[in-house]
Amino acid sequence: MGRNLKEAMKMLEESQRRIEDENGKKLMSEDIPGPLQGRYENGCAYFHEEEREGLAKICRLAIHSRYEDFVVDGFNVLYNKKPVIYLSAAARPGLGQYLCNQLGLPFPCLCRVPCNTMFGSQHQMDVAFLEKMIKDDIERGRLPLLLVANAGTAAVGHTDKIGRLKELCEQYGIWLHVEGVNLATLALGYISSSVLAATRCDSMTLTPGPWLGLPAVPAVTLYKHDDPALTLVAGLTSNKPADKLRALPLWLSLQYLGLDGIVERIKHACQLSQRLQESLKKVNHIKILVEDELSSPVVVFRFFQELPDSDSVLKAVPAPNVAPATVSRERHSCDALNRWLGEQLKQLVPASGLTVMDLEVEGTCVRFSPLMTASVLGTRGEDVDQLVACIQSKLPVLTCTLQLREEFKQEVEGTAGLLYVDDPNWPGIGVVRYEHANDDKNSLKSDPEGENIHAALLKKLNELESDLTFKMGPEYKSMKSCIYIGMASDDTDVSELVETIAVTAREIEENSRLLENMTEVVRKGIQEAQVQLQKANEERLLEEGVLRQIPVVGSVLNWFSPVQASQKGRTFNLTAGSLESTEHTYVYKVQGTGVTPPPTPSGTRIKQRLPGQKPFKRSLRSSDAVSETSSVSHIEDLEKMEHLSGGPAQNTQETHGPEQPPGDSIQPTGQPEALQDGAQHPEDDHPQVEEPESLR
Repeated sequence: MGRNLKEAMKMLEESQRRIEDENGKKLMSEDIPGPLQGRYENGCAYFHEEEREGLAKICRLAIHSRYEDFVVDGFNVLYNKKPVIYLSAAARPGLGQYLCNQLGLPFPCLCRVPCNTMFGSQHQMDVAFLEKMIKDDIERGRLPLLLVANAGTAAVGHTDKIGRLKELCEQYGIWLHVEGVNLATLALGYISSSVLAATRCDSMTLTPGPWLGLPAVPAVTLYKHDDPALTLVAGLTSNKPADKLRALPLWLSLQYLGLDGIVERIKHACQLSQRLQESLKKVNHIKILVEDELSSPVVVFRFFQELPDSDSVLKAVPAPNVAPATVSRERHSCDALNRWLGEQLKQLVPASGLTVMDLEVEGTCVRFSPLMTASVLGTRGEDVDQLVACIQSKLPVLTCTLQLREEFKQEVEGTAGLLYVDDPNWPGIGVVRYEHANDDKNSLKSDPEGENIHAALLKKLNELESDLTFKMGPEYKSMKSCIYIGMASDDTDVSELVETIAVTAREIEENSRLLENMTEVVRKGIQEAQVQLQKANEERLLEEGVLRQIPVVGSVLNWFSPVQASQKGRTFNLTAGSLESTEHTYVYKVQGTGVTPPPTPSGTRIKQRLPGQKPFKRSLRSSDAVSETSSVSHIEDLEKMEHLSGGPAQNTQETHGPEQPPGDSIQPTGQPEALQDGAQHPEDDHPQVEEPESLR
């Protein structure tokens, strides 16, 4: 009797505790933030600092729910029937590894579900393939445990087909967890059916801090479960007051913003993304990757160019079955241009909060996610309009750069001394390297002489003050220096650019060679002069005799019989590279002029430019280089340039007219022949007097 009474009292206590727990759950579900009231019924909340911590706790709860003896037997239960956690291929990086580390599970317990390959979005989970994987795991004796779905992927903001995934999870008894930025739209009045289906899931993770621009606000994981003991074991509930105070910053922030403030911020972010998406649809050469997600607060776009001879990678988004090793050169070039476009837009419109990312299939793209950045940066509709205007202004530069790359390659390959470097990761018209005389083409090591030449060449090119940007860096396949040429416009004269690079580099090499040769000649001349001076000193000693070298005796001899010694020295002729005696200088008091040095060879082409025209610009393409305030027409400018081109010859003749050199005469027209004959022989009556000093 006593035993039965004790069991009856225990049953009453358990029923009373169950009623209290249910009342506590109702109170907790009512305390869920206002925008989610009525959307996620009978849910409990767990507040955590790390965004992935809530999912790890949910996995523990699922393990305790499916493995009844896990508390007693531990890993032995999991070894006999291995659990399987399904993750989408579009899930955020590192999520699966984090779960295995937190749960102590081996990596084979993770199953990566591929995205759609034939139908639907390429960033949505393939439901049919997932069902096939679940059946295969059941046949192998495994236990499908948990599925992580995305309501807005971390990369492009796509939402999985959560409704179909929920039906599949109910069929096989799998826990469904949902996460993503699109869950923020649950606070709005208009919600897409795919996001609304997330309210039927078993758990979801919300990050209100980045959505609302609130720092130091914890993330929230909402879940549905009836056993408080298992939630306590899993770590989702705690009796510590410090753990309960985690929700205080979020509660205070939500109370400050109010329901209207929360909805207004999320609505403003969605309107910004929709505004940008509608504007980009009207822009050519821009591909939007989230066109089917009308309610997604994420816009991902990229630049593409349709060229007749280019690969299909540039014309459209490539097929998903293309292996990364077979991605064409045009794909890398387009990725480099998109990376340049993203960096330029980030500098021009910093309030947009753009990010540049690399996708496995599409390549490099630009992402606009105002839900994560608008509240902090204060993004407005005017910023979106400015962003669209900047994109339209950069598109001509991108298209022209792509078109001029082939022309630049042909010009470089047809120019002697230049080597075209194929670097698809450079977002410019190309990369070129100058091959000097001592350049080892087969070596991949650094070349100090080549580095000096390219450094001087870079300095010369930057001094031209053109619109092009020049940089120097090592070749991506070796350590040799190259010149990287940036983006170009449609009026860029590629032939002049390549010729200027070749001629300037050649002149720099010749000057360096001349300096090296001069240094060697001077060094040898100094050594030879020292030898000759020492020999002359010995000859002087022999000529004067030994007695004249004695201090007292030499002075007496020099007083009675002075020595008529000539001053002998040496002068070095840099032009001829030889030593000459200074006797001629001391005798005639005139320094020899030597040989006139030959002119330095120069291949620089002097191109006639219009006033205000910058280097490497085509003069006949457009009148942009001419000042808008100029009153001289284009034809007059050309005539003026032709006149200037003939001017130096005429000025030269006029300059030499009054002072004719000896032996040359110009007969003026309109004079009698007698006068001309008389003028031609003035020396008959006055013979010339020889002036040896001046002539010498």
